[in-house]
Amino acid sequence: MTAPPPVTEPVIVGADAGACTQDALALAHWAARTLGTTLIVAVVHPAPSALGSGRVDAEWIADRRAAAERVLATARETLGDPPDVEYRVVASSSAAHGLHDLAEQRKAALLVVGSTASAPVSRLLPGSTADRLLAGSVCPVAVAPSGMAEPPGTAGRIGVAYVDTPDGRAALESAARLARRTGSPLLLVTVVARGDAALPFMLGADAERAFLDTARETYEEALRKAAEAVPGVTVEWELRSGDVVETLAELTEVDVLFCGSRGYGPARRVLLGGVSARLLRRARRPLVVVPRA
Repeated sequence: MTAPPPVTEPVIVGADAGACTQDALALAHWAARTLGTTLIVAVVHPAPSALGSGRVDAEWIADRRAAAERVLATARETLGDPPDVEYRVVASSSAAHGLHDLAEQRKAALLVVGSTASAPVSRLLPGSTADRLLAGSVCPVAVAPSGMAEPPGTAGRIGVAYVDTPDGRAALESAARLARRTGSPLLLVTVVARGDAALPFMLGADAERAFLDTARETYEEALRKAAEAVPGVTVEWELRSGDVVETLAELTEVDVLFCGSRGYGPARRVLLGGVSARLLRRARRPLVVVPRA
């Protein structure tokens, strides 16, 4: 099999003084090594205000920049100062805005952030910066769960929350690119909600069974076709039943889980829908939200 072409776009990770930065650094470093590309560690500090108060404002900005440099020094120490890592201090009106701008300027392959400090261990709970990043990023955004129980590469499979929609296909395409580099198989999972959660109101028992049977057949056919359409990768697929978010959140047998944003919104930007937004607060494994094609 022909080796995948080199990735020239960098992986960018947002760092701050919070404990969850270590999780983000670990995930971003793994992603950059896997893709064979540069890692950029970025810390955002406040930009001078247009209505600043002279010396006092300037002193405060200088203090915040010094704090950002200390965060970078800690990140350098955490990573062991490997080659192919850049360290950037970015001045902006907000952390999310600064990371957005940097990702656009550098045409990032992936933007990585940590979970919030209040997240339970091994669960995702994105803070305000991650929430804002996920509301319009031009590249896939990965969120590392708090205190990742196992580093990526342990389970040996890459998961895709698959539905046959433009955003679902975008997630599959992005996951397949990573799988070709790691040699890992893909696991495509579609979840059918149980009982009346998936059914029109007042169908009746017979019609209910017929509806569910038809839905399962449709989803299975979509999964089969998707698996056959991915060249150069071993693809497994499963149709599961249950609560969609909880079932996907418990996919601990994958290294990382890819999902789409949703089927509408600005092209090539992340714009969270109901499942992806709730999954970010429940998933046990790193989650990558992919902009729709």
